[in-house]
Amino acid sequence: MPTGSSGNRPTRRSSASCRQGRRLFPPRPKGLRNKGRKTVTHQTVNGAVAIERTVYWSKAAGSVHPADSWLGIEQYSVSPGVREMCSLESLDSSFVGVSRSLKRTAQLTLSEDRIRRVVEAEGRTVVRAERSGLIAASFTSADCCDGVMVTGADGVFVPVVPETQKARRRATEAAKRKAEGRNSTRRRGRPKKGAAGEYKEAKVLTFYSQDKSNTHVVTTLGDCNELGRMMRREGRKVKLGEAKFSYSVADGAKWIERQYQVNLPMLGANILDWYHFKEHVVETSHSVYGEANPKTKAWQRKMLDAAWQQGSLVMLHRLGPYVRRHTDERRESLESLRGYVEPRISKTDYPSFRAAGYDCGSGPTESQCGTLTARVKGPGMRWDSDNVEAMLALSALDHSRQWTAYWKLQRAA
Repeated sequence: MPTGSSGNRPTRRSSASCRQGRRLFPPRPKGLRNKGRKTVTHQTVNGAVAIERTVYWSKAAGSVHPADSWLGIEQYSVSPGVREMCSLESLDSSFVGVSRSLKRTAQLTLSEDRIRRVVEAEGRTVVRAERSGLIAASFTSADCCDGVMVTGADGVFVPVVPETQKARRRATEAAKRKAEGRNSTRRRGRPKKGAAGEYKEAKVLTFYSQDKSNTHVVTTLGDCNELGRMMRREGRKVKLGEAKFSYSVADGAKWIERQYQVNLPMLGANILDWYHFKEHVVETSHSVYGEANPKTKAWQRKMLDAAWQQGSLVMLHRLGPYVRRHTDERRESLESLRGYVEPRISKTDYPSFRAAGYDCGSGPTESQCGTLTARVKGPGMRWDSDNVEAMLALSALDHSRQWTAYWKLQRAA
């Protein structure tokens, strides 16, 4: 826009970036040699973009690409949009299916192997972001109905690649290379080790409101102590300590009970899942009377009705005469049931829990165990431990309604 005049001719104020001596890019850092220009390809949602930029080098730093950092492509060879599309499609489809789908619907030509590497790397980024607290929960205790929050934990096995299988693969590949007379293309260093067995237990932790309108779920392939650290970290995110009342519903496994007692002592109650309680009663009835005996169903109803309507103490009182009456294996089975219930009296006060409106079943946690791991349990699938944890992290991000918030962070980075 004209800013002044000289006679009848309008004049323009020169832009700062066009002033003589002004550099668009900063000068080359000292100690770096100009190695010429090199082209790099960056994959975007609008196709591949070829970028030619100057490469610098020094003995201490190696190759340096200042333009990559300025353009935001230093860390990734694909844009956040492509990474999100690959990750979202891979939640429910195989990498082969994702490759076909993206080529058909988005005109993106990416190989199955490249999609796998992009998605697994993104999952590992999610794991790091979760552990560092960069991703906030989609809800807190203030958003829960009546200010009551429920938590649950469970373990589920996922298929992994054992070390024995990796060793066989390496030996087969080495023999094939020798026969073909070619060198190995594997990166230098020790190869990634496989797991000790064919399956590894994934720990699943959930926080949710009683009306199930809000859910926060996280996973880990670490041990029970890692689960405890995750309880504290995620509990802070959802502000569990600020809830009017909070309680857990779990299957009664001792390692879960211990972690709740140590890491979430603010819980007002710890409830034994009714299905697991019922399962123990049913197994005992089969041991005592047999599965086909009419007395089996009647005995089950008698014990379960007592526990559900009057509490586990009444059930134990009614169990006493049967323990004294039977001998041998049947008595051992009855004593085993009594030994299971007695330490969990406070966790099996079902009449009081129902009167207060609390959940007595761990269905939300059990369903998460199934849906989170469905993608990694396909026919013939086996994963490295870090990769299966990455895939579970992406699924948990989606189930917890944190997907949009996470990708906003990635685009802003």
